[in-house]
Amino acid sequence: MWRLFLKEHAAFIVFQMVLVAFIMLLYWLDGFRNVDTAIYSFVISTVLVISFLLTRFVKRYQYYQRILATPQNMEHMLQREGKSPEQVQNEIYLQKLYRLYQHEVQSLYASQNRHLQFMNQWVHQMKTPLSVMHLLLQEEQELDKKSVHEEMDRLKAGLDTVLMNARLDTFEQDMQIEKINLRSLVSEVVTENKRLFISKRVYPEISIAEEHVVATDQKWMKFIMGQFLTNAVKYTFEPNKKVLIAAECSNGNTLLTVRDEGIGISSSDLPRITKAFFTGENGRKTGESTGMGLYLAKEICGKLGHELLISSIQGEGTTVSVRFFNQDFATQEENDDSSENRRSDQGLRGESDAPGSEPVELHSGKR
Repeated sequence: MWRLFLKEHAAFIVFQMVLVAFIMLLYWLDGFRNVDTAIYSFVISTVLVISFLLTRFVKRYQYYQRILATPQNMEHMLQREGKSPEQVQNEIYLQKLYRLYQHEVQSLYASQNRHLQFMNQWVHQMKTPLSVMHLLLQEEQELDKKSVHEEMDRLKAGLDTVLMNARLDTFEQDMQIEKINLRSLVSEVVTENKRLFISKRVYPEISIAEEHVVATDQKWMKFIMGQFLTNAVKYTFEPNKKVLIAAECSNGNTLLTVRDEGIGISSSDLPRITKAFFTGENGRKTGESTGMGLYLAKEICGKLGHELLISSIQGEGTTVSVRFFNQDFATQEENDDSSENRRSDQGLRGESDAPGSEPVELHSGKR
């Protein structure tokens, strides 16, 4: 303890010795060369410095005792024993640091617990398609390839969800913002899920003009759209229903909407459907819901700077929308027009009004 105290005040002690020596030298050069007076001045200065240091050591004794002791728990740092303004401020800082540490630990614990719970549910649900394929292989008649494809799609969707959940913690390292044509992206996702549409006899209708271009990450948006379409088909129990996919531009923002004609969501479940592991009444009806699809969609939209909107009327259907902020309609054509104007040697002036594309309906039943 004394060693720590002397290390802390070593500079002060050296400064006092140099100051006393300088004053005595100044008096010596000025003609006051009485040795007794010099010794008396040195002794008085030394006594005063030692008295100051002893007083300071007594005041800081408990503080030194606490920081040199081996802590038994984290609450040890919350004890308030400081007396000087510096010690009090240091304790306040440590308390703030401890609260920040607690918040980070709780966040990590919640994330780990969520991941573990999700993995347990996912492994349990992946047993179903594996069991179905195992039974199909044991049958003596010809293998039903359609059923195998359906179970493979379920496995693929489950694996994609697990991978996206794992990558969510390192989202910034796996993100690439670029200009994406909404119609092309939606058509690609619909094509990937065409077997699901056909098996449920639900038909998608795409009403998105070719000019709708947004700035987003293509891979993450495809995952979000896949979740929307899967939920729309999963909770549409009656055949020959439609899933309407549309986009519109208003005030510089683009709104992508997926509307189904399914069973809808109850008003009591609607505020909680984006929470992790919440399945609600509809999830209990199907028995296949993990409660993670819309949660991941909301998290991804938040990280991409988009807004997720959900509305539903029970018995009529559900509408899920993604709002892309500060997007321009007909961005591609405007860029093409400006490029052509720059390439023109004659500097032609005029407006090039490109005709808007008519909404196109895509029925997976015809594929």
